[in-house]
Amino acid sequence: MRTDISVALKAHYASGSTTLARCWKATLTNGTVVTATAHDRDIVFDGRTYLSTAAYTPSDVESGSDLSPDNLELEGFLASPHIVASDVQTGLWDYAAIEFFEVNYRDLTMGRNLIRAGTLGEVSTGLASFRAELRGVMQAYSRRIVRLTQATCDADLGDARCKIVLATWTVTGTIDSVTSNRQFTDAARTEATDWFTGGKITFTSGLNNGLSMEVKESTSAGVIKLHELMPFDIAAGDTYSMYAGCAKRFTEDCIGKFSNGVNFRGFPHLPGSRVYAGPQ
Repeated sequence: MRTDISVALKAHYASGSTTLARCWKATLTNGTVVTATAHDRDIVFDGRTYLSTAAYTPSDVESGSDLSPDNLELEGFLASPHIVASDVQTGLWDYAAIEFFEVNYRDLTMGRNLIRAGTLGEVSTGLASFRAELRGVMQAYSRRIVRLTQATCDADLGDARCKIVLATWTVTGTIDSVTSNRQFTDAARTEATDWFTGGKITFTSGLNNGLSMEVKESTSAGVIKLHELMPFDIAAGDTYSMYAGCAKRFTEDCIGKFSNGVNFRGFPHLPGSRVYAGPQ
């Protein structure tokens, strides 16, 4: 039996006849806290109301002895005013902090049994439901924390290591025509083809106001293609800001485009596989 739960709650588990309810609390990336319970009534615990209207169905918790991340899926309906499709689509639920626990709904003074804590992985939504994957704290140990030796730059354009001032490379504009929710045209853009490829656009008006997306392709005719569909319709007249892209190459980008070779964070002179073929 876990040692970090109250004596009373341990005894309740051991009684053989329990009145337990599962609850979860999510802290979104914008600070909003969303609470829900699988119980058929709302539960007020630790100063928060866990809504039964945001009911969900949890899967079994998968844990391994090989330090692999614990996995748990939550599936439920978009019935809560705090769980809406637009929030999922715009990324507010991505990497949300999650606590998943059990309480005795007949005696909440017993405290809680924390089953899992972690962050959300993949979050998806349908017409009336959502599905979220909860990853345990061991997920952090599956990330690579050492620096890779590679020919291309491993800094992000404009970060503290790159030192480029993004404002200098940012333009604003207005969309003239829309091909799809992923492609549109601003004829005022006359920069060279691929100037914005790898950059990022942020919409400053319209249904996508405040949302950003990476640019997959750009042409000298002002055609902009995004990596993914925007969650809401793009319309002619929508305004945006967009900064130039970087393919992280030493000669073509860091020196030729940004004149920033001194801050290049790759290893452009590493020998390739051809070194094993002998002198050329």
